[in-house]
Amino acid sequence: MNTTIEISNLNTGYKIKGENKIISSGLSAKLYGSNLTCLLGPNGSGKSTLLRTLSAFQPSLGGGITVINRSLDQYSAAELARVMSVVLTDNSGIKNMTAEEIVSMGRSPYTGFWGRLTEKDKKIVDKCLSWVGITALAKRKVHTLSDGEKQKVMIAKAIAQETPIIFLDEPTAYLDYPSKISMMMLLHRLSKALKKTIFMSTHDMEHALQVADQIWLLDNEKGLTTGMPEDLCMDGSIERYFANDQLAFDRLSATFSIHHETARSIPFIGDGKSMEYMLCAKAFVRNGIEPQPVSSAEGCPVAIRIAEDGTYRLLEDGQETMCVNKIEHLLRCVVPAITKHQITAIRESAEMNQYE
Repeated sequence: MNTTIEISNLNTGYKIKGENKIISSGLSAKLYGSNLTCLLGPNGSGKSTLLRTLSAFQPSLGGGITVINRSLDQYSAAELARVMSVVLTDNSGIKNMTAEEIVSMGRSPYTGFWGRLTEKDKKIVDKCLSWVGITALAKRKVHTLSDGEKQKVMIAKAIAQETPIIFLDEPTAYLDYPSKISMMMLLHRLSKALKKTIFMSTHDMEHALQVADQIWLLDNEKGLTTGMPEDLCMDGSIERYFANDQLAFDRLSATFSIHHETARSIPFIGDGKSMEYMLCAKAFVRNGIEPQPVSSAEGCPVAIRIAEDGTYRLLEDGQETMCVNKIEHLLRCVVPAITKHQITAIRESAEMNQYE
């Protein structure tokens, strides 16, 4: 793979009253051409600081940054404008301009002193508006757009800049779910079709694991780990960085699931691989009830049968007392039934009756 950026023993952070405030230290990694790389990490881990350092918005506090075979500090501002484009999260200073005008600003490294767009520049702007799916917004003032629409405008501007490297800080932060997926897929396609190095920070972890070519995992204590998503899943890196007592990671599907504490259990009868069974079990676990697979209701004061016809049946002492076709209705009746039988069992064990 073609290395476009390499960091070596890099320290990032800020100078405060003449002293270095280091956020991340000893970072070493590479970014490659024709790759979408996602930077993942918890809040406060230094993702934005790293992005700003790589894009020369703030100086490093040690170590080296090489960009296309040259040290970053050897580039002039004009040269960097043709090498890398940057999309940050705060675009609040842009007002009273149309979306088209903002995207056109991406052509400024090529338009000379007067900033006049050629026909070629205009075609590039139109193409970028179309790629990101905001052609209909071209003449709209940016202050009339939603946060998500504004973010798409800034991404179109970065693409219009036609740099080999694009940095994006949380580019999908304000987008709805379908738009998040569409944007990440677009960035991935652009990295391949236009042979760009695209490096983005994101909290959309599961999306990144499905779309990105490379992942950078950053944490203050664990440092920086990089690799293909599949390799990081297999070697346990994803779990090491993110899993905890409440969050479990499935390596095969590359997805996280929430661990719910359960306080009681109930027998489940049915095909454990059916969608009805699994979704019903999921709802019960969320409500603190652990399903226990059994083959029959014999000896069970309260049990649930998930029938082949998709209905849910409550069994009390082996007898069917209810049949519904929605899990919501089942849950409403099961908790009182469990409680009733538990109270009865307690009374019997204490040799009490309900009038004592």
